[in-house]
Amino acid sequence: MEASVQATTVKKVWILLAVIIIAMAWFRSAGGQIPQENPESSQGPRALVLDVEGPIGPATRDFILRSLEKAVATNASLVIIRLDTPGGLDASTRDIVKAILSSPVPFATWVAPEGARAASAGTYILYASHVAAMSPATNVGAATPVAIGVGNDRSPLGRSSDKGHPSSSRDEQEVAPEEEDKTGANESLDAMAKKAVNDSVAWIRGLAELRGRNADWAEQSVREAHSINSKEALERGVIDLVANDLGDLLAQADGRKVKVNGLDVTLQTRGLAIDRIAPDWRNELLAVITSPTIAYLLLLIGIYGLVLEGYNPGALVPGVVGAICLLLALYALQMLPVNYAGLGLILLGVILIIAEVMVPSFGVLGIGGIIAMVIGSIILIDTDAPGFAVSRSLIGAVAATGSLGLMAIIWLAVKARNRPVVSGREQLVGERGSALENFNETGEVFVHSERWKAVSTAPVLEGQPVEIIAVNGLTLRVRPLDE
Repeated sequence: MEASVQATTVKKVWILLAVIIIAMAWFRSAGGQIPQENPESSQGPRALVLDVEGPIGPATRDFILRSLEKAVATNASLVIIRLDTPGGLDASTRDIVKAILSSPVPFATWVAPEGARAASAGTYILYASHVAAMSPATNVGAATPVAIGVGNDRSPLGRSSDKGHPSSSRDEQEVAPEEEDKTGANESLDAMAKKAVNDSVAWIRGLAELRGRNADWAEQSVREAHSINSKEALERGVIDLVANDLGDLLAQADGRKVKVNGLDVTLQTRGLAIDRIAPDWRNELLAVITSPTIAYLLLLIGIYGLVLEGYNPGALVPGVVGAICLLLALYALQMLPVNYAGLGLILLGVILIIAEVMVPSFGVLGIGGIIAMVIGSIILIDTDAPGFAVSRSLIGAVAATGSLGLMAIIWLAVKARNRPVVSGREQLVGERGSALENFNETGEVFVHSERWKAVSTAPVLEGQPVEIIAVNGLTLRVRPLDE
């Protein structure tokens, strides 16, 4: 009976997986098509418009690269990125910039709508594009690389700010040994920060010189995190034009000469038909699972699902769900800047919490596990880029849930420990019975509807009540009670 139920459950799981695969395949074929704003656009020259909003990450990278492939396949005249971003990951930004620089199709990056921004990573994408445009009331800049040791109370180069304080050399003041250690650590951080900043400066200056834009302001944007509006950006030569809408952008870009893969190309954009490319199901899925908070949740669900399956072999549902979630989490984490020490601390925390259930440590293992999980969760994502951090409220909720579960386990353990014994030899001590015969040293007594061999140091009369004071194997040590 149990085997048939298990077989039925397995069959249902496989049917569910088959339905999901078929649905995803259909969705891919239906959702991967380009929704066309103009039905006749496929008959003539056209421009592809990509809406990029939010942090630049793996999903954005995948979306732009796939759209570029589509633009090449359809002989598009121009690819327009409508950009509004607070920044993003360095690796994803570099991949996007490389794709733009090597693209056979000209790219125009347009910071829009009004109120949008191209901060940090967006600045590099704007500088790399063949045509750089902005809407009125938008801004660009703040391209300083964000890393551990850069920012907070430190300057962009990692040096502590000393505004308003006179400087003094090491020769002019006494430095305590502990201060020397701190100074050495700060110098190490300074060196790392300088490397990151200088690398970014060289990168953005190279892009500026390639496109003939203001390289000095680009460096200033990196070193000092400067940001300017669209009007000032046009005056300083940071961008090529200010456009109110797509039609205005295409009209102003018409006739411009740009270099595409080293060749001079004159843009013919006036009156181009517009095709908007929407993210397909893969981009949507990637955008969801590469969110650090979602990846963190998938990791926890995956680990606990497999643990529950281990405690209840044959349950199947926790194991299937846990395996899927864990694989999705690992896929997402390998695309994110992960601190593997944080991942190790999370795994250690889960192991310690599980060990608390199996080893009576009175909360030591459980508390250590919760502390390890919280620290690991905080340092899991190794970047301060906007939009790429595990929610602190979620970490607090996980810690609170784990603490409540641990407290419940400890309470149940203490309650079970203090509960009176109701079985075994220990339960007999203190119980009462009656003598089945007269005896002075050895005889038999009746306890719990059973006959027991008993010994007593005092004389016992038949029918006299006795109390059990010890148990030696199958022999009870008793003492007679006065009726």
